[in-house]
Amino acid sequence: MARRKKKKKKSLSDLPIEEAIREAMREAGRPLLLRELYHLLNIPKSERPTFRKLIKRLVKKGLLIHIKGKRYGLPESMPLVTGRLSVHPDGYAFVNPEDEKEPSVFIPPGRLKGALHGDLVVARIEKHTRKGPEGSVIRVLERGRKKIVGFFYQSHRVSTVIPEDERLPIEILIPPDRTRGAEHGDMVVAEITDFSPGRRIPEGRIVEVLGDPENLNTQAKAVIYNYDLPHRWNRRVRKELETISEEVRPEDKAGRRDLTRVPLVTIDGENARDFDDAVCVRRTRTGYKLYVAIADVSHYVPPGSALDEEAYFRGTSVYFPNMVIPMFPEKLSNGICSLNPRVERLAMTVEIDFDPEGRVRRSRFYPAVIFSHARLTYTEVKAMLVDRDRELRRKYKPLLRMLENAAELAMLLRERRLARGSIDLDLPEPEVRLDLQGEIEDIVRRERHLAHFIIEEFMIAANEAVARFLTEKGYPFLYRVHEAPEPLKLKEFVEFARSLGLDLEVPVEADPLWVQEVIRLSAGKPYAYLVNTLLLRSMKQAHYSPENIKHFGLASDCYCHFTSPIRRYPDLVVHRTLKAALKRKRPPYSYEELVDKGKHLSQRERTAMEAEREMFERVQVRFMREHIGEAFTGIISGVTAFGFFVELEEYFVSGVVRLVDLHDDYYFLDEKNHRLVGRRTGRTFRIGDRVRVRVKDVNLRRRHVTFELIEKLNGKS
Repeated sequence: MARRKKKKKKSLSDLPIEEAIREAMREAGRPLLLRELYHLLNIPKSERPTFRKLIKRLVKKGLLIHIKGKRYGLPESMPLVTGRLSVHPDGYAFVNPEDEKEPSVFIPPGRLKGALHGDLVVARIEKHTRKGPEGSVIRVLERGRKKIVGFFYQSHRVSTVIPEDERLPIEILIPPDRTRGAEHGDMVVAEITDFSPGRRIPEGRIVEVLGDPENLNTQAKAVIYNYDLPHRWNRRVRKELETISEEVRPEDKAGRRDLTRVPLVTIDGENARDFDDAVCVRRTRTGYKLYVAIADVSHYVPPGSALDEEAYFRGTSVYFPNMVIPMFPEKLSNGICSLNPRVERLAMTVEIDFDPEGRVRRSRFYPAVIFSHARLTYTEVKAMLVDRDRELRRKYKPLLRMLENAAELAMLLRERRLARGSIDLDLPEPEVRLDLQGEIEDIVRRERHLAHFIIEEFMIAANEAVARFLTEKGYPFLYRVHEAPEPLKLKEFVEFARSLGLDLEVPVEADPLWVQEVIRLSAGKPYAYLVNTLLLRSMKQAHYSPENIKHFGLASDCYCHFTSPIRRYPDLVVHRTLKAALKRKRPPYSYEELVDKGKHLSQRERTAMEAEREMFERVQVRFMREHIGEAFTGIISGVTAFGFFVELEEYFVSGVVRLVDLHDDYYFLDEKNHRLVGRRTGRTFRIGDRVRVRVKDVNLRRRHVTFELIEKLNGKS
C-alpha cells in the first residue's frame, strides 16, 4: 500500500509579503522588533525603506499592533481589539470589532486616550465582566471624522468650537487667523489640525461658516457635513456638461422608435422637478397594453466619464424637506433627462401586453423618442378618477380614457400582487410643508390613493419585466434583493404581538403571506401602526446584488431597479445592461464588478436614508418647539427603565415621558411584557397604549422632545 505523502508546508518566501509577515510573527510566538523581521524574511537593505512603509500600513489597518519597546505584535495574539469607537453622550464608549460575531469592548469614561466617536482604535481588554469585556483605548489608528460640525464661540482671548454631536465631548481651539470670519453663535465646520498625544485641547481651523443655527438651510448643511455627502460638482463634471445639448438632436434619434404620438403622461407629486417615468395604457382586443417610458440617462452619461464617476460616488439623490442633493447636475436631472411635458425626450421603453385578468402575455424593450402629453400630479389624477372633478375632467378630456384604462389595469395588478403575498405595510409617511420663506408650516400625513397605486404597480411591473428578460438572456446585472427575516427576529416580534393580544404562532418558515395575515389581524386596532412599524423593523434591509436571492417584501422571484436612473445609480447599471442585451453585445459589467458595485451602492443608499432621517428629526424638534405646553394624543411605542416613548398621532413626532415626572408611584420595567408597572398601584403603561400628553421641553441640540402625561386613554391599568 502506497504511503500518503506528507503535505509540504509553504515556506515564507512562497507567501505574499503581508501574509509572510503575519506568518513569521505567528511562528515566533511573541512580539518582534523590526530588525528581527528583516532577518526572518531576508529583507535586503535596499528594500527596507519600502518594507517599513508596508509595516506602517499594516499598523494603520489594525493588522499589526505597535507596542512598547518598538515591537510589533498580532492583535489576535494579545488581549487587543481593533474596531470603531461608539461614544455615548455620558462619556462611556464601546469598541465595535469589524467582525460582528466578536463582542464589543466597554470603555469607561476617562479611558478614551483622546479618541473620538467614529475613530478606528485599538483597545486593550483589561477584565471580563458579566456583561462582557472591559478595557481602555491604547491607540487611535484613524480619525473617523475629518470635519466636525459645531458652534463657534468667541471671547476676548480665545475662540473655540463646541461640536454639535454630544458624542464628541471636546472643545476645538481656533487661532485668531483661522476663524474664516465666523461670528459668535454661528454654526461652523471645523477641521482638527493638531490633536497630538498629550495635548488636552485639540487645535483646529474653520473650513466653512454654515450660518445661523435657526435657519433650516443651515441645518441641512450640517447634515450634509455630518454624513460627508458630496454636494459640489468638480471642474471635470462642469466641463462635460458644456458638451451636452439642452434639446434632443436629430442624430440622437437614430435607431429609436418614435412614440411621440403615444399619449404618455408623467404623474408625480406637486413639488417634483425631475421626471424619470411616463406611462400610458391602451385597451386591446386581448386585454391591456402598458407603456412605461424611462428617461434614457445612459445616452448622455457614458461609463467612465466624469459625470458617471461622480454619480457612482454619490450613488443616489438625497431628499430633504427644503432641498435635494441630486445624483446628477440640474442640466440633466431637471433638463434634458427629465421627461418634461410637451418636449421630445429620449427614453428606454418597456411595453407589456396583459390579458384581461392582468397576467403578462408578452414584454418588449426598446429605445424610443417620446413626447410627454401632460405633467399630472397625484392630486389631479385622484380628483379626476375618484372625485370626478368636472373642471379637471374637461381640461384633460383627451387623456381621460387612457387614465381610466390605467386605473383598471393598476387595480388588477395590485390584486394579483397582493394575492401572491406581496407585503403592503400600512405605514403613513409624514410630509413637511414649508411656507414661502422656507420655514416649517406643518407636518401632515402623506396621502396614498389610487393615483399612487397606478404608478407603484406600473413601476413594479416594468422592474420585474426587465429583470426577467436579463435573467433569461444570462446577462449579469444588479438585482434588487430582500432576504427573508431571521427566525429569531420573528420569534421576538411574535412574543411582542402576543403581549398586545394578537393570537400568533411563530411560522416554521418565513413567508410573506404570514406577514400579510399579521397585518390583517391588527388592522383597525389602536396598535396597528405600531405592529406594522415593529414588523418592518424585524425584516432585513433590501440591497443590491448580482445574485438573485429574490425579493421577500414584494414576493417577487425576479426584481431589479430600472425606473429611476436620474436619482439611483443601480438603475443606470441596469439600463446599460439592457441596451447591451438588446444589441447582443457583451455584458458591460462582470459578476465580480457587480458584487463590489452592489456593496458600495447599498451603503450609499443606507447613508442617504440615515441623513434624510436625521434631517427630518431636526425639522420635527424645531416644529415642536412652537408647540410647548400644547396637548396631543399619541401611542406608547417603547418602554425603558427610565420612562416610555410616545409617538404623536398627529405629527409623527416621538418623545419621552420620564418616570421622574410620574409622581403617583414607583414604576419598574417588566421587559417580558413590554410594560412599566407601578409597585403600589399596579398601574401599567405598555407598548400600544394610547395616552394624552403635553409637550414639556424640546432640546434642539440633542433632538429630544420631553412630554408629561395628562391621562391614559385605553388599556387596563
